[in-house]
Amino acid sequence: MNAMIKTVPATMAAVLLTGHGGPEKLVYRTDVKVPTPGPGEVLVKVSACGMNNTDVWVRQGAYGTEEDAAAVSTWRRQGNTLTFPRIQGTDTVGTIAAVSEGVSPDRIGERVMVDFSIYNRDDDSLADIDYMGHGRDGGYAEYQTVPAENAHVVDTEMSDVELATFCCAYLTGEQMLERAALKAGERVLVTGASGGVGSGIVQLARARGAIPYAIVGKGKEQTVRDIGAEAVITRGVADLPQAVNEATGGQPIDVVADLVGGAIFNDLLRILRPEGRYSTAGAIAGPVVQLDLRTMYLKQLQLHGSSQGTRADFRRIVGYIEAKKIRPLVGGVYKLSDFHKAQADFIAKDFVGKLVVVPDAMWIDG
Repeated sequence: MNAMIKTVPATMAAVLLTGHGGPEKLVYRTDVKVPTPGPGEVLVKVSACGMNNTDVWVRQGAYGTEEDAAAVSTWRRQGNTLTFPRIQGTDTVGTIAAVSEGVSPDRIGERVMVDFSIYNRDDDSLADIDYMGHGRDGGYAEYQTVPAENAHVVDTEMSDVELATFCCAYLTGEQMLERAALKAGERVLVTGASGGVGSGIVQLARARGAIPYAIVGKGKEQTVRDIGAEAVITRGVADLPQAVNEATGGQPIDVVADLVGGAIFNDLLRILRPEGRYSTAGAIAGPVVQLDLRTMYLKQLQLHGSSQGTRADFRRIVGYIEAKKIRPLVGGVYKLSDFHKAQADFIAKDFVGKLVVVPDAMWIDG
């Protein structure tokens, strides 16, 4: 038997992804049935949801396959769980409006940040990971159901919009640094450092006592310095290894956290010190790169692929927020009904940090 507050309506507004393709595949509707939480789940009244590159790539079907890099394909390589229509959106913040059997009614009214991961296993393996907004509906809606264990109260004075900037980006970034075993005192070079994941990694590196160096687009340098970058290299310099060497004063780079890929991939391996570690969770400049295996084996390099994070990674993110070791970086806020404009602005990348979508009913002018 469910317990809920009396104000939960029968229908809601939501953005539905109706298939792979262009922005026209995203349809805003106000007659979507409000979901019912299953056993062990809660219903969250969404107040804010952050945007991510994964939203765009899944819509485009841009993940390819192991056999054909150009194939239209969804995010999971372990078997597709995406069905249409699907409500995307991973970075949900909101209030618990209802609970199902097995969940205390006392949880109704809690403000929560949702861990969007669908772990599928009891251990810390990410081999069969999935996520809300892909394997089940996400937060680009007025209501979302989630397992009760994924709804976390965070002790912070941050606003809902601010709290919605963390989950996907910082969880992804934390796992990248975990995979690369970044330690205090080490130097990490972060590509795409003005984006959600990249700006998160800059702060997460500082939280570990490491020293982040950042590659960013022109005009975004000072903002990234302000969040903790030791030095900033403007994207597109003629000689990236030389520019990084000058920025570090000749000191070695221990770890590269790469979200860009594309043409700079080999330069990044050149920049790494012998026995350095490369970690990637994105490829916004191009997923197919040329790798000179001689560079890899003669320099004894480690290459790590990473996506999302573990339950322990999420708990560390919450701890960093509560300890004020990381701070939000809001690049813009949009009404849910303005979703097409929000995603167009997201793709244009003329911002630093994260864009956040707010249901129209929760919108506060000014």
